[in-house]
Amino acid sequence: MRITLFGLVLSALLSAEALAAKPRIAIIIDDIGYQKTDLQMVALPYSLTLSVLPYTPYGQKSAQLAFSQQKDVMLHMPMEANHSKSLGPGALTRNMNRQQVRDALQQALADIPYAIGVNNHMGSLYTELDKPMAWTMEYLRQRQLFFVDSLTTPQSKARLYARQYGVASLSRHVFLDNDLSEAAMQRQFQQLLQIAKRHQVAIAIGHPYPQTYEFLKKNLPLLTRHGVELVSISALLPQEHHVVAAGFTAPAISAPQ
Repeated sequence: MRITLFGLVLSALLSAEALAAKPRIAIIIDDIGYQKTDLQMVALPYSLTLSVLPYTPYGQKSAQLAFSQQKDVMLHMPMEANHSKSLGPGALTRNMNRQQVRDALQQALADIPYAIGVNNHMGSLYTELDKPMAWTMEYLRQRQLFFVDSLTTPQSKARLYARQYGVASLSRHVFLDNDLSEAAMQRQFQQLLQIAKRHQVAIAIGHPYPQTYEFLKKNLPLLTRHGVELVSISALLPQEHHVVAAGFTAPAISAPQ
């Protein structure tokens, strides 16, 4: 009986260890807010993370729905790119001073108060700049928010200044749907799983396209057979980071210049 009992305990411990070591992925859906159909993506019964554009027709409703379903909400903050593509309202740009950066972030977070973190919408120029990224991280630290670098440029300074200001930060590994064909998305999805199995965690970014919706609806139920778990982005943050929605923190008061 002792041997049997010991064997059962050992088996349970090994099972718990194996479960703890299960590779995890997070999938952030960017660009939420422009289309009513975005609500369908939000309503998918999986732990997707929804990154919502401020000042959009369905942004607040999408964020509220995600929050009510206990899903992670992020602010998808427009930032200046290296091309002339329209950024949308409230964007952070190179010609802003420190106070303007802070004001823009504060107003965007007031529009999406359920946000627990921020990632960049475009930003291939802005995230390469020292002072703007320092000012951005300074403000996020005061609001207890984390940052996910969409990595729209390999020269991004996000991680450097996040570390300097003590902001929890993560980075995107895979874009799921730059090519909307099912074959291309399947290749990206397999790459995501391979990264997760190699490094225990991996982060993908997708968008609320109809093709992406159908792909996720079809493939997310299959994750268990791959031995991979889909988690909210907050599950991948350092344990010491206290997750809090922007609406529950007072807007930071500007320090003297």
